[in-house]
Amino acid sequence: MSLKKYLFIDRDGTLIEEPSDFQIDSVEKFKLVQDVIPSLLALKAEGYRMVMVTNQDGLGSEKNPQGKFDLIQALLIQILESQGIIFEKTLICPHYDLDHCICRKPAIGLVKEYLAMPDLDRLNSRVIGDRKTDVLLAQNMGLEGILLGPELGWKQITTQLLKFPRIGRAFRKTNETEIRVVVDLDQEAGFKTSIHTGIGFFDHMLEQLSKHGGFALDLQVKGDLHIDEHHTVEDTALALGEALRVALGDKVGIARYGFYLPMDDASSLAEVAIDLSGRSYFKFEGKFEREYVGELATEMVSHFFKSLADGLHANIHLKITGENNHHKVESAFKAVGRSLRSAIKKTKDGSIPSTKGSL
Repeated sequence: MSLKKYLFIDRDGTLIEEPSDFQIDSVEKFKLVQDVIPSLLALKAEGYRMVMVTNQDGLGSEKNPQGKFDLIQALLIQILESQGIIFEKTLICPHYDLDHCICRKPAIGLVKEYLAMPDLDRLNSRVIGDRKTDVLLAQNMGLEGILLGPELGWKQITTQLLKFPRIGRAFRKTNETEIRVVVDLDQEAGFKTSIHTGIGFFDHMLEQLSKHGGFALDLQVKGDLHIDEHHTVEDTALALGEALRVALGDKVGIARYGFYLPMDDASSLAEVAIDLSGRSYFKFEGKFEREYVGELATEMVSHFFKSLADGLHANIHLKITGENNHHKVESAFKAVGRSLRSAIKKTKDGSIPSTKGSL
């Protein structure tokens, strides 16, 4: 089950600047809070869903006429939607504090339906507002609250929420191999690519995969090379695929697909198509005239990518043609790397690239 990240956002003082009389009752008083539009767009692209939660004292009374509120609310929604920002719902408490209702923030009456959702991502969802009641609402919901203010504007809030790097780790230990792998899809983890499998040519190919894939890779392998390279290559691919899958998380906002056709020399061509579908499948076309390139058996090239597809839960199609075996192997690793780069990159719409709603 894919978890859903929500932002429960206050309106007055958080989306719309509050005037000195605290009454946003005319178009002339309407002004968006600084940086709110680009910030909400960036957060949407990261997969956040948005709900507006607002206290409107005495809504419908002479002091707070329904018509004036509706005018400002419609203007706000129209501006946001024109920029591609959609609020899933607007939750309004019309009562005064003295009414002691169950829906006025910081009470949770307005948000009960969300708290009852089994797929609410409580770890990453937030409440954002400009008053203490918003922070208290967050506490009552069991979520983290963010207080907007002079020292913490929308830009800083967005940076804070987008701070989580896409890092994946995997550890695999069997009687045949011991493998530790860390990948950083956005190359922010502070480590440089470091690869040691005990097979020189294989290290070089993995470096090509990392370089052209656009991700940092720390891979340390101890394998039973005194027998042969089979277990080392297979288990490395499984662990690497697992680490990449962990780094991708719920896959919100990724491109999902990758296609590439590089030539490593005038006679070698690798054609690759990748779908990060959540389902493992591998198709290979090609042949090698040499049994080994360096210390890597050429029969293990297709087996590596088959195992990578298994660990990554991806659909990979690979076709190799050419004359030089070294270049054919190298073009395969480069091409898969370039296809991965396209598939794992972040898009701007922040959705899961599937009509199913999950991958």
